[in-house]
Amino acid sequence: MSKKFASHADTEEKQVSFTQLAEGLYAYTAEGDPNTGIVIGDDSVMVIDTQATPIMAQDVIRRIREVTDLPIKHVVLTHYHAVRVLGASAYHAENIYASQHTYDLIVERGQQDYESEVGRFPRLFKGWTRCPV
Repeated sequence: MSKKFASHADTEEKQVSFTQLAEGLYAYTAEGDPNTGIVIGDDSVMVIDTQATPIMAQDVIRRIREVTDLPIKHVVLTHYHAVRVLGASAYHAENIYASQHTYDLIVERGQQDYESEVGRFPRLFKGWTRCPV
């Protein structure tokens, strides 16, 4: 018998929070997952992990705009999971950063991971009809 992912039944809506952690540092989370970090610098904003889709990323952007009008210039992808990277295009960032290993895993496993996560996290992919990988 194969072991199921811990998130295999993660189908219910989650309460989203946007919490200030320190000056210029915010956490966007939905009861722990997915998470996005926001760092507001002197002249721009950095987003760490981007949400599952550009649609979901729009809510992060809306909340960022509630606290600053600085441009979102930097996006950091910490790992290859679809729920962390597929929202990247919504930010129109000048720079997207990822380790070479993360990039290689996006290329190698991106489509497979997307298909797995759509099945495990249907709440995250509402309104999303395609995978750009």
